[in-house]
Amino acid sequence: MFSVSGAERPESPDWRQQAACLEEDPELFFPVGTAGLAVQLQTVQAKAVCARCSVAEKCLAQALEFGDEVGIWGGLDEAERRELSRGGSLRGRRVA
Repeated sequence: MFSVSGAERPESPDWRQQAACLEEDPELFFPVGTAGLAVQLQTVQAKAVCARCSVAEKCLAQALEFGDEVGIWGGLDEAERRELSRGGSLRGRRVA
């Protein structure tokens, strides 16, 4: 078991071992800031990795379940996950 933000999460590496991001720099998925060309480019690059990932839906489900508030998870950024959590839709946005 490991702890993130005080919440216990069962260690379940099975699907994570299949993730497309496994060999990527983790910092790619955590852009610093919310605006600017560099942040936009980094977000697009991270989402491109998620788009080719066979377990992106599981990643997104875990992020939603545990309330991960920062970073790109399952192809969605913070604002997109908040919108989904509130019962909103992504209005034409493609979920990885």
